[in-house]
Amino acid sequence: MVMVGGITRLTESGLSITEWKLVTGTLPPLGEAAWLAEFEKYKRIPEYQQLNQGMTLEAFKGIYFWEYLHRLIGRLIGVAFALPLLWFAVRRAIPKGYGWRLTALLVLGGLQGVIGWWMVTSGLAQRTDVSHFRLAAHLLLALFILAALVWTALDLRALARDPACRPAWLTGVGALAGAILFVQLVFGAFTAGLNAGLVTDQWPLMNGKFFPSEVLAVRPLLDAVLNDPAMIHWIHRWWAWVAVAALVVLARRAKAAGDRRASIAIHSAFGIQILLGIATVMSGVEIHTAVLHQTVGALVVAATAWGAHSIGRRK
Repeated sequence: MVMVGGITRLTESGLSITEWKLVTGTLPPLGEAAWLAEFEKYKRIPEYQQLNQGMTLEAFKGIYFWEYLHRLIGRLIGVAFALPLLWFAVRRAIPKGYGWRLTALLVLGGLQGVIGWWMVTSGLAQRTDVSHFRLAAHLLLALFILAALVWTALDLRALARDPACRPAWLTGVGALAGAILFVQLVFGAFTAGLNAGLVTDQWPLMNGKFFPSEVLAVRPLLDAVLNDPAMIHWIHRWWAWVAVAALVVLARRAKAAGDRRASIAIHSAFGIQILLGIATVMSGVEIHTAVLHQTVGALVVAATAWGAHSIGRRK
């Protein structure tokens, strides 16, 4: 889901479907007339009028495919979670104390769809793309759900092994590592939303400089941090090392707690992610590399949740 979301963003496909039909939208346009009707709706929004004038129907079908697939997978995830949850609830097979948590995860999945549509609406009237703030909210909620799923699965697996096992705590080290990683993810989302990866194809310098000081000559600091592509790119590439330091500490704690596999997962994920991040910049945001960068970012989140869970297990 995260990978397809990344492709949808990188191919500028997210505004190709201008309506949100939860049930009837499950089916794609059937027949030439239906495709032409969808294309006419797309022609009314600023993205087409200002950027894609003259696009062919075949080209429209290409971007429509990715947005449609993204929404379809979202629906399938909801069904794959809701139906088994209902089945186990009816059979009273959900362990005590987990019913509310599993229901909350289902609600968050529904909320993710709502936020996704809220994000899309920001690009339908006056803008030629979606708000990078709303895109960040959409991506961050997805990654939070992923982390919560991993955490809950680990709790349930531990419970299956030992009926007396209690859910893990979120420790101070785990919370700090998560908070530092959260900042990195925020600026990663901003980088994607503002196409800030295209500011430079150099690393470690940016267009021959270490720091884009010229930005502060025309923008206040807070405005630059939140809205300027060069400043956001700079923060994202260097805050990554703060995140690495925090994840190394978390991995060491996980290993000390007896979970060497979690430690290996954390080190492997952030190591690959750093290399992919540098490669994404130096390739001029080549789409395959950029998609892998976003996908491995999700694996970093999953590994971090695993490590934080390992050090929070209670005997």
